[in-house]
Amino acid sequence: MHKALTIARSEFILGGQKSGKSRHAELLAQQWLGLSTDHSAVLIATAQPWDEEMRARIGRHQADRAQRVPGMRTIEEPLALAQTLAVHSRPDVLLVVDCLTLWLTNGMMPMHPQAGAQFDVESQVFALTEAIAIATGPVVLVGNEIGMGVIPMGAEVRAFVDALGRLNQRVAQACARVTLMAAGLPLTLKAAP
Repeated sequence: MHKALTIARSEFILGGQKSGKSRHAELLAQQWLGLSTDHSAVLIATAQPWDEEMRARIGRHQADRAQRVPGMRTIEEPLALAQTLAVHSRPDVLLVVDCLTLWLTNGMMPMHPQAGAQFDVESQVFALTEAIAIATGPVVLVGNEIGMGVIPMGAEVRAFVDALGRLNQRVAQACARVTLMAAGLPLTLKAAP
């Protein structure tokens, strides 16, 4: 049994792998859809199916989400996140971005280098936080907290972990609420006013 959730203007949900981040975002979407027949929910998926394992993982997520939140439609957008938020934000639409970690990966470590050639991390993160600030409807963003483990050995991976830490800090500052998921349990790090 879940306690009643409240929808913040913007919420950042972060945690480790399989911590319950996406499920918590789905619960918020379910609640939003239940508040009014005029409400809709849109998932902005950033994952890309580069290999068979990832294709299978995406397929499982799609099937599970369709059962849990049948009214939520999906838009796939691996890079142009700020623009997609701006286009789809409306007072009656809850946007769920899942996930920021894959979005940053797509830009910093693309499978096809030309895909990320135009991705300037600083300007993209700035554009994202601006899009969160001016969104006319609620926005829920999901991301991974990976900075509590072993320091990576390669310079490229260390640069990614540093960039993700900075992204998480900036998004947390931009959002009204920040929730850390651990073992399926939400911990409020920043409460909505």
